[in-house]
Amino acid sequence: MMTAISTKEGGPMTTIGIAADHGGFELKRQLIGQLTAAHYDVKDFGAYTLVHDDDYPDFIFPLAIAVSRNEVSRGLAICGSGVGACVAANKIPGIRACLITDPFSAHQGVEDDNLNIMCLGGLTAGKALAWDLVQTFLRARFKGSDRFNRRLLKVSALENKLNIIDYGVNKI
Repeated sequence: MMTAISTKEGGPMTTIGIAADHGGFELKRQLIGQLTAAHYDVKDFGAYTLVHDDDYPDFIFPLAIAVSRNEVSRGLAICGSGVGACVAANKIPGIRACLITDPFSAHQGVEDDNLNIMCLGGLTAGKALAWDLVQTFLRARFKGSDRFNRRLLKVSALENKLNIIDYGVNKI
């Protein structure tokens, strides 16, 4: 279940999905407020209450599925370090998620690699840095040049093959 938080100031809104476990709960609440104030439409995929033994996949998987289906424009996935959220999000076909800790990676990941989920550490990223990274990530646009498209096609081809081919290690 997701909760929509909408702003109604003129013009089209970009919908941002956000999810966090207990380790990212407070940062998620802060970011929802900032995103809403900046006139984004925000879909909250949970956690909705602070439960110290919840599991990040329970919130990150629904977010990543929504991003892969273009139900939200981009996603923000938050856990304590951001690492688990990144691992979980990247299990969903079509997701390109990365743990972001610096402004260069926040825009370069979108511009060159068409990053669609940014992962943050709720216990590692300060509030001001996290908001700066989110703004940078959301302002960035994929360059779409031939070399970047070529690279993404290679990643997609491998992702698709792994869903149907046995590479002799494990049945996929």
